[in-house]
Amino acid sequence: MKGVKNLTLIIVLAIILIVGVMGCNGYNGLVKQDEAVNLAWNNVNTEYQKRADLVDNLVNTVKGAANFERETLTAVVNARAKATSVNFTADQLTPENMAKFEQAQSEMSGALSRLLVSVERYPELKANQNFTELQYELAGTENRIATERMRYNETVESFNTSIRRFPTNIIAKIFGFEKRQYFEINSEDAEVPEVNF
Repeated sequence: MKGVKNLTLIIVLAIILIVGVMGCNGYNGLVKQDEAVNLAWNNVNTEYQKRADLVDNLVNTVKGAANFERETLTAVVNARAKATSVNFTADQLTPENMAKFEQAQSEMSGALSRLLVSVERYPELKANQNFTELQYELAGTENRIATERMRYNETVESFNTSIRRFPTNIIAKIFGFEKRQYFEINSEDAEVPEVNF
């Protein structure tokens, strides 16, 4: 009888140990994926900040051109100010906040596109080496933004899948891991601003 009690106790302890190890592994996996989402979001923000810095340099270069459309420059400066003022951490990305962020970045892309189209009427600007280099940098930055947005969405997809899978979904609910928002592609974001040389 004593042997049966000891065996039962060993089995119960083994089950508790296995469930505990699985729970710890599940939790640690979710923490790792949560941090990966945060890192991916920071990478997206870094590329958008690079673009904002380039736009600032681009505007300063264009300002020197005689008779350049001031309203175009004003629109770019205002869009840049709005885009850089809309900042969220990855944890704050509710659908509403993501929409605000995407709207501000979309306005920046639109203003930037109008600026680059306007430049076509100024051959002295197109011949300016500093302006040409900034255009190349801007084109590269737009490509990196698209890449980082894609990586962010892939990381979010992995995280969102994990928090919905059994038994990890139980751990996710217990510890408050919630679904993260994706970047949505709209027609303006699908097109990279045209850069003509």
